[in-house]
Amino acid sequence: VAPDEMSKEQLEEHIVRLREELDREREERNYFQLERDKIHTFWEITRRQLDERKAELRNKDRELEEAEERHQVEIKVYKQKVKHLLYEHQSNISELKAEGSVSMKLAQKEHRSQESELRKDLRNLKVELKEQELANEMLVKNLKMKQDEDITELRNNFERQVQEIELKYEKKMATLRDEQDLRRKTEIHEIEERKNGQINTLMKNHEKAFSDIKNYYNDITLNNLALINSLKEQMEDMKRKEDRLEKEMADLQLQNKRLIEPLQKAREEVAELQRQLTNYKKDKALLASTSARLRVSEKELKDLKWEHEVLEQRFCKVQAERDELYTKFTKAIYEVQQKSGFKNLLLERKLTALTDTLEKKEAQLNEVLSASNLDPTALSLVTRKLEDVLDSKNNAIKELEYDLARVCKAHNDLLRTYEAKLQAFGIPLEELGFKPLETTVIGNKLGQGPAGLVSVPT
Repeated sequence: VAPDEMSKEQLEEHIVRLREELDREREERNYFQLERDKIHTFWEITRRQLDERKAELRNKDRELEEAEERHQVEIKVYKQKVKHLLYEHQSNISELKAEGSVSMKLAQKEHRSQESELRKDLRNLKVELKEQELANEMLVKNLKMKQDEDITELRNNFERQVQEIELKYEKKMATLRDEQDLRRKTEIHEIEERKNGQINTLMKNHEKAFSDIKNYYNDITLNNLALINSLKEQMEDMKRKEDRLEKEMADLQLQNKRLIEPLQKAREEVAELQRQLTNYKKDKALLASTSARLRVSEKELKDLKWEHEVLEQRFCKVQAERDELYTKFTKAIYEVQQKSGFKNLLLERKLTALTDTLEKKEAQLNEVLSASNLDPTALSLVTRKLEDVLDSKNNAIKELEYDLARVCKAHNDLLRTYEAKLQAFGIPLEELGFKPLETTVIGNKLGQGPAGLVSVPT
């Protein structure tokens, strides 16, 4: 109905209804504005959090690079240590190979002797085996002849028993066949009587069911006629209701035309809010992906920390082993220095004592020779004996000097190898707390050859 055709009461009701709709639209507009502000604040917060996470990720990447550099340095140190250990291992392997070749030659000699003895035993065993084979062949021939006789006798006995058993079981089969035929005939007669009784009962049941179905369908037709009459009455009522609803429909269409413009505005606002909602969902998905990457990076960081702890433990263990080797080596150096110094002192004292005694003996001999007026032949014999004694003493002195030089050379070579090992392990010589002394032989110069080798003094 148009507003011009409405009465005053209808116009008031219409105005009240429009005001209610206007209030509802305002409430919805305020609600959507609040939602928009809330979404904007959420977006700002997530953007700040994303910037913070990016900064944390950059810091973590920088820490990872520093850890990787430290790890590479430690790997280089360990590679150098492994090279030194491999060199020592190769030297041990060469010594073991030499010992193995010697033991292999000895084992081959023993094996050859054992092989010759075993071949002799094998020839004797072959002769005995031939003799036993001939005896066994004769025995087998006799046993085969006896077995053939026993088999023929058993075959005859079994054939006779088989014939008797066949006759016996043929008689039993005939009696059993007659009994089974009689039993089958009686069972067939019983089954036929039982089937005839079942057929009669089925026919009675079918007749009863047919009568029940006939009565059921008669009742259904009567009920359907009554239902058709009631449905006709309902159709007339529905037509009257349809006319009334068409009139109401026309009124509602007029109201709908008046509400199209505010509805269009509300739809535009809803579209704007949906667009903002899609942007929020995109930001939310991006935040989820960044958080997932952050979790992965945190997990990798934990793994790297664990590997770093393991490497630190290994480093501490290797450092402890190095300190232990260092203490053992210094202890061995002290012991060798003490022993070599003591030996050098003893040898020098022996040498000085021998030279003193030799000078005294020469002086005494010259006095004796000058005091005694001996003939030249006796004097020549005495001088020759004295020269022989002096030559033997000089040889003994030279041997003692050689032993002294060899011990000093071994001491110096040990000091050089010790210094080389310290340089290989990266330990400076100043950290020892003392300076190792190289021993020298008075009046001689030691060579620079391999450890333990000294040239014979001339």
